[in-house]
Amino acid sequence: MGCLRSLPAFGTLIGVAPASYSRAAIQRWLAVSGGPAVDIRRIHAHSSSQENDDEFSGAKVRLNGWQRAAVAFGSAVGAFINPARADLVAALGETTGKLAFERILETMKMNTEGKRILSERPRVLSSTVGHAWDLPANTFGAAYAKFMGSRNFSPDDRPPVRFLDTEELAYVATRAREVHDFWHVLFRLPTNVTGESALKMVEFQQTYLPMCFLSVIGGSVRLKMDGRQLLFKQYLPWAVRAGSSCANLMCIYYEKHFHEDLEDVRQKWRIIPAPPFPRKPVH
Repeated sequence: MGCLRSLPAFGTLIGVAPASYSRAAIQRWLAVSGGPAVDIRRIHAHSSSQENDDEFSGAKVRLNGWQRAAVAFGSAVGAFINPARADLVAALGETTGKLAFERILETMKMNTEGKRILSERPRVLSSTVGHAWDLPANTFGAAYAKFMGSRNFSPDDRPPVRFLDTEELAYVATRAREVHDFWHVLFRLPTNVTGESALKMVEFQQTYLPMCFLSVIGGSVRLKMDGRQLLFKQYLPWAVRAGSSCANLMCIYYEKHFHEDLEDVRQKWRIIPAPPFPRKPVH
């Protein structure tokens, strides 16, 4: 119960708690953990998707091992209670996925297109992908624009990376976060619990991020019996096959292919679209 009572401290640490949690209170929590002093101004600083060039110059909050485990635990509990908290899901991914992100980084460095992505560091922002709304209906870009517009999503809504140690890892995590909606389009997956869980299994096959597997477990628990059966019998087996047979999803410069036919890019990247979802909504 003591850990659960300290959830506000976890929330404050990752910059998502109300302003009523003072900087001094956070600093006391960090001091108790035995870790080095942290510049709390960084935690409370306003974060924007269009930050300046130094946004990837190391983690915004540096944690020791105990603090990292504590934030991971608090984020996992919070994300399970409220899966809509993208900031908590992001914190869980960063605090549990360093080894996986390092592996992704090395894979990208050995791939021609992945190396170009690392060099140019493209961002998926409204200012950089807005032209997709003007492309012909058959194109990948138009399908992405329709997906985002029909759900009132904005590419600028992704939370910033806070807990990774190097500039390169921070960018890799940002890239994985920002191309997630491209994967929804390519694999033809909705954004309900079943669709998100299936996509997380595809991601796990590709990235080995622990957060992806934990999200599948959490999603399955939240489903009703019929939805859980559909997930385990149909969509998870499909996701394992689709994730292991497609091209490396982190080594694709998606923005350069917006003008291409959607079915052509699916074929080129060996994408297996998800089976059609039943007409009766499954959550």
